Amino acid sequence: MGGFGSGRGQGGKETTSDMRPLDIRKLQRNGLLTPGRAFGWQWTANGKEVASIQMRTELDRVILDYRSRGNGGEWQAMEYPVTLEWTPCNLGGRRAWLLCPARGCGRRVAVLFGGSIFACRHCHKLAYQCQRETDDDRAMRRADTIRRRLGWKVGIANPIGAKPKGMHWRTFHRLLTEYHAFALASWEGTAQRLGLLNRRLDGLGLATESVSQNKET
Repeated sequence: MGGFGSGRGQGGKETTSDMRPLDIRKLQRNGLLTPGRAFGWQWTANGKEVASIQMRTELDRVILDYRSRGNGGEWQAMEYPVTLEWTPCNLGGRRAWLLCPARGCGRRVAVLFGGSIFACRHCHKLAYQCQRETDDDRAMRRADTIRRRLGWKVGIANPIGAKPKGMHWRTFHRLLTEYHAFALASWEGTAQRLGLLNRRLDGLGLATESVSQNKET
């Protein structure tokens, strides 16, 4: 059985990126929801396993089997069922959902997050990572999204690449314009947050205080 620690700091609201996600869509894509299946699931970081869980599938539910401990305490064995619910897809077939097993919840969700128990983000009071982003962080993320679409190396400090083969020039120019806007917003936001813009203005003799004094005279 794998282990989950639940003793993270309480200084700020955790995000979905801080927890181990159990995504029913991945289990379904991998054909693991057939009744009678027993399997392990792992989470990795930098190519190394950091947590794991054992599961077995029964009719309309999966059984989770793992160990958990909180705040450096003793490891405790955890084993409990999570109910599955199925909805029809527009083009045929069925889609699986997890019903949050936390007491009093039962929300139908695609992802549960591992702590002392696996529960939905509402029960764990998790924010999305993007809710923590500054404006320049968000601009950088959007710029990197465009770089990935264009097949360029991620990172606005990297050089601009060529138009991907098969992409229309109109689409490429539109994406390039959007990319430059996001990259510029990211650079300016970062510089302002670090005080680099103010220092540059001071060096040019254009500090806000000096400008306002000139307007009054």
